[in-house]
Amino acid sequence: YPSYCGSVLKMVTVLYVPQLLKNKLKLQKRDKVHIYSVCPQGFSCCTVEMEEKLSQQSHTEIKAPVSRLSTNLQSTFKQKHDHFDNFFRELLKNAEVSLHNMFVRTYGMMYVQNAELFKNFFEALTRYYVSGSAAVNLDSMLSDFWADLLERMFRLVNVQYEFSDAYMECVSRHTEQLQPFGDVPRKLRIQLTRAFVAARTFVRGLALMPEVVNRVSTVSASPSCVRAAMKMLYCPYCSGQVALKPCQNYCLNVMRGCLANQADLDTEWNNFLDAMLSLAERLEGPFNFESVMDPIDVKISEAIMNMQENSMQVSQKVFQGCGMPKPSMAFRSTRSVKETSFTGRFRPYSPDARPTTAAGTSLDRLTNDVKKKLKHAKKFWSTLPETVCAGERIAPGDECWNGTAKSRYESVVIGNGLANQVSNPDVDVDITKPDIMIRSQIAVLKEMTSWLKAAHSGNDISVENDEEASGGEESGSGCDSPSCDSNEDIYFSTPPNPGKPRVNLVHSNTSAGVASQGSMALALCGLILALLAPHLR
Repeated sequence: YPSYCGSVLKMVTVLYVPQLLKNKLKLQKRDKVHIYSVCPQGFSCCTVEMEEKLSQQSHTEIKAPVSRLSTNLQSTFKQKHDHFDNFFRELLKNAEVSLHNMFVRTYGMMYVQNAELFKNFFEALTRYYVSGSAAVNLDSMLSDFWADLLERMFRLVNVQYEFSDAYMECVSRHTEQLQPFGDVPRKLRIQLTRAFVAARTFVRGLALMPEVVNRVSTVSASPSCVRAAMKMLYCPYCSGQVALKPCQNYCLNVMRGCLANQADLDTEWNNFLDAMLSLAERLEGPFNFESVMDPIDVKISEAIMNMQENSMQVSQKVFQGCGMPKPSMAFRSTRSVKETSFTGRFRPYSPDARPTTAAGTSLDRLTNDVKKKLKHAKKFWSTLPETVCAGERIAPGDECWNGTAKSRYESVVIGNGLANQVSNPDVDVDITKPDIMIRSQIAVLKEMTSWLKAAHSGNDISVENDEEASGGEESGSGCDSPSCDSNEDIYFSTPPNPGKPRVNLVHSNTSAGVASQGSMALALCGLILALLAPHLR
């Protein structure tokens, strides 16, 4: 019995036995790994029973740095997810408040009486951001919004007539053909679809990262890994070489054997991060959520102005297509212009006015920061062994523990991943039994990567059974061309008056034509009064 064992046993007792006793009940409930002399044969301070206890402590020792690195990664991207999510939600809220304030000042009671239309519009956009096309069909919602807005405005510019519900249904059916709002609805649909799909998919990707890391970090070490860690960390103690640390290459082989399954996650993890970085570029450019939502009040007001300026032509086409309505008995020709007309005019939106009020930041700042974090997270799993086997945990040079003695480690460092462990000299790894949890997370990352790539093209394929719900068509702008990189659709001024739309004629007779001319005269008078009102005050 070597003389130095007294101090070794004292150190082991002081440092580790309290923790081992604390975990005694846990150890009894688990299947113990029976180790018969892990350390090299010969003089030893450690009994077989002590080796077994120290092997359990070694499990904690190798798990601690991996757990710490995983926790830091989880915390980083959970924070980034919250920042982006809060930012997008606040942008939606700010856009609704901005539109309400502008329209109250401009349209007064006209807007107040129809405010629920715009409130429902923003509620639907928020539901789409949160739940996607499972909750809201964006195309249908936008079509309904413009059709409803046309109905309400059509009644206001033709207040001298009475319109039945059936008549207004006819008006709504012809919204696309009439193009009463110019090109605004088409451009806004493209912008909203691209921006919302990109934003919500990116946020989902940020939310997925901590979940994957958490699940992977809970994977337990195999018995052979625990045995190898015990040999690497504590056998020097048993030989009386308390200060001796493992050789770096020896540590790498042990950790690559212990983390073989985790390393196999690296390929899909890196593909996922590349897709996230690519979508972040879209968020900074043509799919910029901030650039779409901030001026949305101005864009909708431009659509209203288009309808106001084209009200005579629109009304004439509707009367041709849907028939002449009945004159209103309650109509009074002396009715105030303010009650019957939209008179607002707005300055064009300037793309240089980039807001920074939402969540106290801007999208550019958020994306610049998160891109740095995403790049840093690449190869996280494959570099874990190098991260663990560094610094004070290993001894540089040849004055190190090689598993049997204080000497140079001669074995070749094997590669990462499960397949390479067939030749690992220090850890017995069954390469025929990959970890089920990690394989499931590889599948999750692969699916999320496909969603991110689709969002990069403006398409949302993330909803289950989306194909059945949409008749086999994906939701989105379907943009796969270089034009997606253009900012052409992000900012636009009021488009010119649209050409004459084609409407299927359902009534065509002389009396309808005469009545139509009369209604056009009334509408023209109303428009002239609206335009002259400011000068007559």
